[in-house]
Amino acid sequence: MSVKKHLVLFLSEGENNLHLIAECFARENNTEPIDFISASMTPPIINPVAYRMMRASGLDIAALPMRSLLDIEPFMFDLIVTMGNFDQDCRPTLPGMPPHFHWNMPDPAKKVNKEELYNALKQARDIIRKKIETMFASGLLKALFVTRRKLEMVLDNLIDGVMAHTTNRRIFFFNRAAEKITGYKRENILGKDCHDVFPGRFCGGACEFCDGATAEINDNFIKKDISFTRFDGDARILKMSIMTLTDEVGKNVGALLSFRDDTELDQLKKRLKHHHSLGDLVGKDPKTLELFEQIHEVSSVSAPVLIEGESGTGKELVANAIHDTGERADKPFVAINCGALPEGLLESELFGHVSGAFTGAVKNRKGRFELADGGTLFLDEVSELSHSMQVKLLRVLQEKRFEKVGGEKIIKVDVRVISATNQNLQKLMEKKKFRRDLYYRLCVIPILLAPLRERRLDIPTLVEHFLELISREVKRPVLTPSNKVMDILSSYEWPGNVRELHNAIEYAYVKCKTGIFDICHLPSEIVNYQHTKKTRPGPPLKLKKEDILIALSKTQGNKKEAAKILGVGRATLYRSLDLFDLRDIIKSDV
Repeated sequence: MSVKKHLVLFLSEGENNLHLIAECFARENNTEPIDFISASMTPPIINPVAYRMMRASGLDIAALPMRSLLDIEPFMFDLIVTMGNFDQDCRPTLPGMPPHFHWNMPDPAKKVNKEELYNALKQARDIIRKKIETMFASGLLKALFVTRRKLEMVLDNLIDGVMAHTTNRRIFFFNRAAEKITGYKRENILGKDCHDVFPGRFCGGACEFCDGATAEINDNFIKKDISFTRFDGDARILKMSIMTLTDEVGKNVGALLSFRDDTELDQLKKRLKHHHSLGDLVGKDPKTLELFEQIHEVSSVSAPVLIEGESGTGKELVANAIHDTGERADKPFVAINCGALPEGLLESELFGHVSGAFTGAVKNRKGRFELADGGTLFLDEVSELSHSMQVKLLRVLQEKRFEKVGGEKIIKVDVRVISATNQNLQKLMEKKKFRRDLYYRLCVIPILLAPLRERRLDIPTLVEHFLELISREVKRPVLTPSNKVMDILSSYEWPGNVRELHNAIEYAYVKCKTGIFDICHLPSEIVNYQHTKKTRPGPPLKLKKEDILIALSKTQGNKKEAAKILGVGRATLYRSLDLFDLRDIIKSDV
């Protein structure tokens, strides 16, 4: 294992070459794993007098690399030594630079006579030589580097990778975990532009130091998942946090990135999400998983499907899922809302029209049945069809042919019809508002969507899904709901079902300006409902949900006998059933 070399920088004004003199003496005395580098604060030149003086000492300053402040990165060094007789205000302002010493000494640059300059440089040389010897003899450098190494050791033993770079993206820190995660060795990247080291932008182009950055570091912090290719070509997913580095006065001096390999967890999440999703449907409640099974079953046939459920439960998503998982997936999916159009326009929309069929029909137009040929036609709010439109639709479903409005040509189509309603068609048939024969044509395979309040296990999954979905839409980091928010969302009745939940999360993104959204970021009707629910009288403390279920099980649903077992009145039992949402589960009212 190679020992890391510490870096020491000698810095002075360029005309007197004091930095070069110091580097020569340091290299001559050094026996430790330390590398000495020198640079000038002004354009680098070789002073002939200094060159002659050092040659007389047996050292050659011209053999050393000539550097200026533009050629170095202060962050790269463990110690900076400035020298010369200049005021504190004239010393270099290097934001975030490491510890440094300043050596005062006579300024040879002010000597005009060459001999006087020569003697002044000899005096400065002797001072520098003595200081260099003292640095090594006192163990000062070793003590300083031990302290610095202890700090690096702490960072090297972190599980997370850590990388830091300057404002011009020069990497000056890269811990051991970063090496393991990325496959890159620190000795090969320190001091280099991170864009040159990591093609494709290590941060994903998300930080303010990238040209054309896609995101700013808000509040000095951003967090995101990054697609990254290791040095060996292996593709990984990194969970990365990017922070600005600031000095003691708050000035931006670079960026700090911490990251971990999240590939396996990301793959697991995708597998779980796949298990808990079907198309755009998301959920893990037993009723939702049963729905997924139904969709897989009906997608293998072409029989008409009727989807019943409250408004906002996702009936069109179910229709889409049936289409996308079936043999017609590569064919058109065409949807129409039967309750949104007047009868005359609806007929034209369904069957099309020929030119001149009515005022405004200036050219032939295909209807939804013709557009969906070979695929699926989704009829939403089918309960809103007028009696005459029900007759026309029934004829098309029976004969699989129709004529356009104003036309005479028979058009044959192969269309799978999926319809949906938020009303009870059975009751509508009893009231003679919906044709029984059409009902049986549409409802070959019925699917009933449970409201969200009856599948509460879906709520956390849907919340997470909507948080990610809306985050991508608004291009903001994903919000994190507080525990109180999740409690409220899980206990709310959701009269608007999944659509209302989506709106509530969207509302939170408007109101919440931080990373975590709380109760104050929820719509008022949800918060007020929770308050109202808390003020309702509840059951005695001794009455628990588990006790109620056991008592009802023993009495086979007989509430009167269950109340006796529990030692409470029937009214108290009924309140408890309402509180624990058990009234609909226990159907017996004995």
